[in-house]
Amino acid sequence: MSLFVLVPGAWLGGWVWSDVVGELTRRGHQAVPVTLTGLGERSHLASRAVGLSTHIQDVVATLDTIETSDTVLVGHSYGIFPALGAADRRPRSVARVVFLDTGMPRNGQSVTDAFLDAEQKSALQRQVHHRGNGWRFPLPEADALPHWGSLAGLDAMALDRLRRLAAPHPYATFTEPLSLTGAADDLPTTKIFCTAGGIDLALLRALHTAGDPRVTGLLDDNSTYFELATGHYPMLSMPGELASILVQAATGGGQRLTPSQPAE
Repeated sequence: MSLFVLVPGAWLGGWVWSDVVGELTRRGHQAVPVTLTGLGERSHLASRAVGLSTHIQDVVATLDTIETSDTVLVGHSYGIFPALGAADRRPRSVARVVFLDTGMPRNGQSVTDAFLDAEQKSALQRQVHHRGNGWRFPLPEADALPHWGSLAGLDAMALDRLRRLAAPHPYATFTEPLSLTGAADDLPTTKIFCTAGGIDLALLRALHTAGDPRVTGLLDDNSTYFELATGHYPMLSMPGELASILVQAATGGGQRLTPSQPAE
């Protein structure tokens, strides 16, 4: 049996994991979905003071309630930032970190540093100013939402659920740099790529073979890799398949992409 702590991405609460939690439980595992401060059922706690440090502490507090060192910590999209911050502070509580359709932020990087170019940063700041009173980032309008992650695989009911339950995201969590000491650098990791967003394992292999600096640090001997043929929200579009991958990841399953370790 494995225990999973599930950290959602921007605008989302623990509710987004409900189908995955059900699938993991059915398979005999435990799962704890995290709702970060200011989101989901905790949206009433949103304020200008909520930053990345607040969300890291949310995940740390969750880890501190779990009496096991075998926790698989899953971070989706933005959620990898508080997940990594928490793993850095509680490395002995975490057995593996799973990166779900996200990048690999480094020490000192903020969300806007890691994911956005200068033009995108300016556009985001305008959205926060005009639609979020200067400190919140509401879910983008329907025509802009796909720019923040592919919606492939979401039926009308799932998309309505996403739009209805999403909460404006505290913007300071996007601009506060991630502070890491390196305490969790040796933890095993698993990266899951949702291929509708344009990145798959074949592309990563090619970039890695070519020595492309964009994948430096993303591919390493301590990581395994999976891909899902869906968009950015697999917990809504493919919860059963995602649960199956998480179970495999917990025991080190997945492909190896580095030359020193052949594919399984």
